[in-house]
Amino acid sequence: MSLQLLLNIFIAITWMFLSNSYNTGSFFGGFIIGLLMIFALRRFFPQRFYLKNVYAAFILLLIFIRELILSNIEILKLILKPKLDISPGIFVLPTELKKDWEITVLANLITLTPGTLVVDISDDQKYLYIHAMDLKDVDEAIHAIKNTFEKAIMEVSK
Repeated sequence: MSLQLLLNIFIAITWMFLSNSYNTGSFFGGFIIGLLMIFALRRFFPQRFYLKNVYAAFILLLIFIRELILSNIEILKLILKPKLDISPGIFVLPTELKKDWEITVLANLITLTPGTLVVDISDDQKYLYIHAMDLKDVDEAIHAIKNTFEKAIMEVSK
C-alpha cells in the first residue's frame, strides 16, 4: 500500500513539474492521473489497490464512531437508573489477528469504547482478556466484537 501511495505522490509531483504549474490544483490533477495509472497497472503490484485499504480504514472509523455512540447511550442508561443493576465480568476473546499493529488497534478500540477495557493480552497474542462493566452474555459480547472491530481490522490489513 505504501509503495502505491508513494508512487502516486511521485506522479503528482512529476505532473506539477511537467505542467509548470506549482499549485494545489495541479497537484490534485496529477494525483488523479497517478491514481488512474496505478489502477490500470494494479495487477503488477503484489498488494491490492491501495484505495481499497483507505476505504476499509474509513469504514473502520465509522464502525468505531457508531459503537462509541451506542455504548455511551448504554452507559448513560445504566448510570441514570435508580438502582445500579449491572453484572461486571472478565471474559476471554480469542482473536484471529496475527500482526502486532492489528492486535494493538483492536485492544485500543475496545478500551476506547465505554464500558469495556482490555486487561491483558496472552503471551501468544491469541487471546484478549476484557473487562466489561455490564456483561449479560459472554458469547454475545465475543460475537459483537468479532463481527465489528475484528472483521473491519482484517479488511484493512488485507
